[in-house]
Amino acid sequence: MRRVNLIMLFNNARDRVLMCVRRRDPYAGLSNFVGGKVCADESGLTAAYRELFEETGVTEDDVALTHMIDYHFRVDNVIVEVYVGALRHEKNVFGNENELYWCDLGQNFFDVSRFAGEGNVGHMIELVKYYGAAVFMD
Repeated sequence: MRRVNLIMLFNNARDRVLMCVRRRDPYAGLSNFVGGKVCADESGLTAAYRELFEETGVTEDDVALTHMIDYHFRVDNVIVEVYVGALRHEKNVFGNENELYWCDLGQNFFDVSRFAGEGNVGHMIELVKYYGAAVFMD
């Protein structure tokens, strides 16, 4: 079983979420959250902080992540661990793996012509709205 993660990083005002434009398949050219593989010797949370730093320059000092939900795709034999956090302060993000941008929350995240995951991005955003402050570790 493979494990991967997605990190929903919100700005400190919690009105924008960090997205990346994928350069590779699956979903090349579509927007998604940052994330990556969980190594066999890592906890999910350790892997989430590692991937977040590698792809954005954001560290554990900048954000506290909460493990919100897992998706288990049995056909692909993969578990996607989803983490959520909001920056504690303004922070410049940077990375060269994918193009990064801040996306305001007024978008239709269910639009599969723009966002990866066959509607899952929209589902995750709606879960954050539903649970509100409970998903953020301040």
